[in-house]
Amino acid sequence: MFAFLSRLRGDAAALPPAPPVRAILQAGLGGFLAIAVIAGLAESSALVLLLGSFGASCVLVFGFADVPFSQPRNVVFGHVLSSLVGLVCLTAFGPHWWAAGLAVALAIMGMMALRCVHPPAGSNPVIVFLTAPGWGFLLTPTLTGALLLVAVALVYNNLARVGRYPKYW
Repeated sequence: MFAFLSRLRGDAAALPPAPPVRAILQAGLGGFLAIAVIAGLAESSALVLLLGSFGASCVLVFGFADVPFSQPRNVVFGHVLSSLVGLVCLTAFGPHWWAAGLAVALAIMGMMALRCVHPPAGSNPVIVFLTAPGWGFLLTPTLTGALLLVAVALVYNNLARVGRYPKYW
């Protein structure tokens, strides 16, 4: 037991270096623009286009645009797959605690197997179980919102950053 508890102290590694102020400001502005565009279009169209998990997607897409989790393929397919799994589990098993856990587990496994892991999308099955939406949830907000987020990221990241975005499709 002591050996296990001693592992909780961690490796005592140093904190990673702080990003440059410019990168911090650029990431914040990118997140602002993406959520403002999605929320603004939702308001003007009377459609639900915004998911809570999109805020976390912005952290990755604008703060860490070069990592695999942030690539458009991962963002779009990760969100759609995770919402689909949540809807299937809710429909098949009902709103039970274990079904919510199973939905998250299956979403993780599916994203890993299909090479489209996007960690914020792991919350989509939980959102499905909390809100019990209909099957239209796959189109709006999930697919449409994820595509809008990626569209803003494609334009913004290629204007504001030195490197190219995306790294792959």
